This record gives sequence, C-alpha cells and structure tokens, in this order.
Amino acid sequence: MAVHKLSRTDARRIAVRAQLLGKARPTDLHDVVRGLTLLQVDATAAVAPSADLVAWSRLGSAYSPTELTEALAKRSLVDLRQMVRPAEDIALYRAEMDAWPGGDDAPGYRRYQHKWLHTNEMCRQSILNRLDAEGPLPARAFEDTCVEPWKSSGWTNNRNVVQMLEFMLLAGEVAVAGNDSGRLWDLAERVYPDQPAVPLAEALRTRNERRLQSLGIARAKGPGCPVEPIDVGEVGEPAIVEGVRGQWRVDPAQLGQRFAGRTALLSPLDRLVYDRKRMVEIFQFDYQLEMYKPAAKRRWGYYALPILHGDELVGKVDAAADRKAGVLTVNAVHEDEPFTTAITAAVWREIRDLAKWLELELAA
Repeated sequence: MAVHKLSRTDARRIAVRAQLLGKARPTDLHDVVRGLTLLQVDATAAVAPSADLVAWSRLGSAYSPTELTEALAKRSLVDLRQMVRPAEDIALYRAEMDAWPGGDDAPGYRRYQHKWLHTNEMCRQSILNRLDAEGPLPARAFEDTCVEPWKSSGWTNNRNVVQMLEFMLLAGEVAVAGNDSGRLWDLAERVYPDQPAVPLAEALRTRNERRLQSLGIARAKGPGCPVEPIDVGEVGEPAIVEGVRGQWRVDPAQLGQRFAGRTALLSPLDRLVYDRKRMVEIFQFDYQLEMYKPAAKRRWGYYALPILHGDELVGKVDAAADRKAGVLTVNAVHEDEPFTTAITAAVWREIRDLAKWLELELAA
C-alpha cells in the first residue's frame, strides 16, 4: 500500500474535519457523540463541564446540557469509565468485560485487582445484592466489609468500596446509572442494552477504526492510555507528514476532501488537543492545562480554552464562569501571533456565544 504524503496543513485539516469542527456544524447531540465516539466526563466546571463544552463547540448555543442529561437517563447514551458513549457501542466492550482481567499475558496490576476483588468476595456480593434490591445507589450507600483493604500510594488508598465498584465495572457487573452529587451505580444488565458481545478481536479492530475516523490522523502506536487509547493500530492507511518524524495512520475517507473552517473555543480535554504530542507535531501549538499549577506560574490561566481558527490553533481564552454573580469573566485573550481584525472579531463572536449559552453576562 502506498504511503500518503501530507503537509502539516493537510494533516490539520483532516484532524479538524474529523472532529466535526469544520464550517458545517452537526445539529444533533447523538450525531456528535457517534462522530467523536465519546464525550469525556470531568467534574471541573471553571467555565462549564468538559462534556458540555465539547458539545457546545460543535453544536453552538442551541445545545442545552439537559440534552445530555436526558440522553443518559433514557440510556441512549451511557457512561462507561467516565466516557459518554452511544449505548450501542457497549457491544464493543462486552467481550473485554467478560474476559477481565485477561489471560495469562494480562498486566500484573490487573491480576492483582482481580485477586483483591475475590479476596473481598463477601463485600462484592453484598453490593450486588443491595443493587438488585434497591439500585441505583451512590458508593456511600454501601457498607465497607472488605477483609483486605485496597493499598495504593495515591488517593485511592483504603477507598475500598469505590475501588470495588470500579473493578466490578471493568468486569461488566455494574454500571453508572446516573449522577446525584456523585455517580449512581446499578446492575449493568439494567443500564446497558441487551446486545450480544462482539468477539474481542473484531471489537478491538472496530474500536480502532472508529477512533481513527474520529481523529482523522493518528499514530499506530502511542503511550498507554488505560481508558481511551490515542493510537489506532494498523487500521486506516499509512501516511507521513512533512516536517514530522515517523509514520501515521490516516482515515482514507478524509483524503481529498474540501475544507471549510470556522472559529471555535475548545475544552482543554477536547480530543483535537487531548493528545498533546500530536497537537505539537501537527498544529505546532504550545498549550498546557494549568489548573494544577500555582497561580504565579500560569502563562494562560486556570482553565484556558484553546482557540481554533480554520485549521490552526491560534491562542487561548482565559475565562471563568461565576454562576452566583451571573457573570462570565474574560481575564485575557492570549494571541500566539497578533490576530488580524477578522480573527479578533470571530473570537469575540464565539466568546459572546459562550456567554449566551451559559446564560451569563459577559464581563471583559
């Protein structure tokens, strides 16, 4: 198979178009989630929750967060490991759940999780019984009857019930059924659609294909990401990008397509910029989420929103939503290169639309 030779401009346009950020906007939330394959759930709401920001970036202020809430309640969309996915896609994960923690070649940490789960079989069974009788329930509703505590050097240390639920989710026994100041849990059979599992090898390939379709261009191999990989294996077709080392995989359906761009403000967790290495290689964009940095060391702000203009990432908007005061404050618009009059006008149209969508007064 011939290797496609792409310029950085070609690669950027493929990525932007695949992420539904071209001039022609989608009009339906479910179409957005199917096209992107997921909306990442994140509790930070300095401007708005990331899943809602991603939807707004595609749909505009016509989108209402209640649409996502209702879709999750109706189970047309489901939360799997804090990734909102189309309910029909659960069939692509069932074989992996059935096989959890995996065979003899499974990583050691997975085997340890499995062993710990069954060491605490009485707690596991108690959770299943409570959910069967009373679900959906929050994690705090369950009594911690573990005989061996979960050991970790991080925040999960001794958080036994939470860890138990997470491992039972991986095994397909429980699922997230909603949110009420925290996740609500129920038996998976009452949340997921009753669909047969797609065989594992076929499911993994289909997931790679879907991921490549949503990204447009990606590496065949990348660093491990346990929930949602950033690489795509050998699906698609090989490509090289001028000025970038190594080979890529490209979605052939994106090749030769016309490009018409627009201006958009993105969540820091938007899949266009989530893979920071790809972001630098293709977009040559300097960006970090700085919410974990001391204020004095931030260059762009606590939760700066990357600015997409056409096929380029051109700056960041440092904004914060004060819902009690009813105000969206724009602390700064950082221009990577001086904006033209047209770019400035387009960016401020998006900022005003963001304020309108949030139902907040704009303060700049």
